[in-house]
Amino acid sequence: MVSIITIDGPSGAGKSTVSIGLANLLGYTYVDSGALYRIVALETMQKKIAEENEDALVDLCKNLEVTFRTTNGKITILNHGRDVSERIRFPDISMLASRISARKAVRNQITALQRKIGEKGKLVLEGRDAGTVVFPDAEVKFFLDATTEERGRRRFNELTLKGLSISLEQVTQDIITRDHNDSTRSHGPLKPAPDAVIINSSAMTVEAVIARMMEVIQAKKKLGGKIEWIKVKQ
Repeated sequence: MVSIITIDGPSGAGKSTVSIGLANLLGYTYVDSGALYRIVALETMQKKIAEENEDALVDLCKNLEVTFRTTNGKITILNHGRDVSERIRFPDISMLASRISARKAVRNQITALQRKIGEKGKLVLEGRDAGTVVFPDAEVKFFLDATTEERGRRRFNELTLKGLSISLEQVTQDIITRDHNDSTRSHGPLKPAPDAVIINSSAMTVEAVIARMMEVIQAKKKLGGKIEWIKVKQ
């Protein structure tokens, strides 16, 4: 049985929707590592903590009480019993989370938390360094990508549906900035694991992406070993 599945990729690639769908299909626990950093960012902003204050940030990480609750395919994220699902997706939190997540002390705390969750197995972990740093020995790793234009369009639609007034150009620029921040940071930079299955979702439906992933997982079960250097094309 495949115990841990990691799904990494940049903002707007469709990781959350796909990860939740795959976890539901397999009956696995779903964890969004990005949400953990976003919650730290939200707490930092609400408590007016300077993002340079690593001791305070570490304390925030240690005191997280996060629950991922899935109902009818929709995920609700709670921290200390409070629903933060919507607020942590706002652009200001996204950018702050990107900066905070570059701090080694913060990453160490969140990485340790994810590994503790993974001890139980049957986990689908979504993130940016899930397969490279958090679980480098995960049985199956995916890297989900899409063009910058497509990712900008998806995030723009998501934010406007939530009632935010923002331009497509600004959303796309924010994604470009975050891509740069995430891929150039010293600790846990965004990049595919050497043995990750790379899927470009630009022209694919969610159902098609999940179907491709299930093909890889089934092949893994049959072969009983690691699947290396597979690139899934559109």
